[in-house]
Amino acid sequence: MNVGDAAHRSGLPAKTIRYYEEIGLIAPARAANGYRDYSGDDIHRLTFLRRARNLGFSIDDCRQLMALYQDRGRASADVREIAAAHVTAIEEKVRELQSMRSTLQKLIHACHGDERPDCPILDDMAGAAAPGDKAVSARP
Repeated sequence: MNVGDAAHRSGLPAKTIRYYEEIGLIAPARAANGYRDYSGDDIHRLTFLRRARNLGFSIDDCRQLMALYQDRGRASADVREIAAAHVTAIEEKVRELQSMRSTLQKLIHACHGDERPDCPILDDMAGAAAPGDKAVSARP
């Protein structure tokens, strides 16, 4: 099947499929005319990659997961280790996002939101607190 059909069946844009081929995540066969010819197995791999990317795995993680998926002699501990590392990274990102939210909420609360030009939000971003004010920081 052609890239358009593969895109429809896998749920990925054709551009993404071509990119995955370019970086070596998939390797569809080529027809006699040189066009890509995607098989059912290719669609299965593309669907696997779509799901892994939707879970936030990096391209490198996807490469490792795909290799493990195709290796029937794999140890599930190897897969678990990649997934656990990903959860740790997600948890760190959540902490960072919560800290950013808290900082922004404090800055919004400190802002009068009126016609005056002074703005604690912009002052904080510039690294300058108003005289006598304690600067709000995203980092403890």
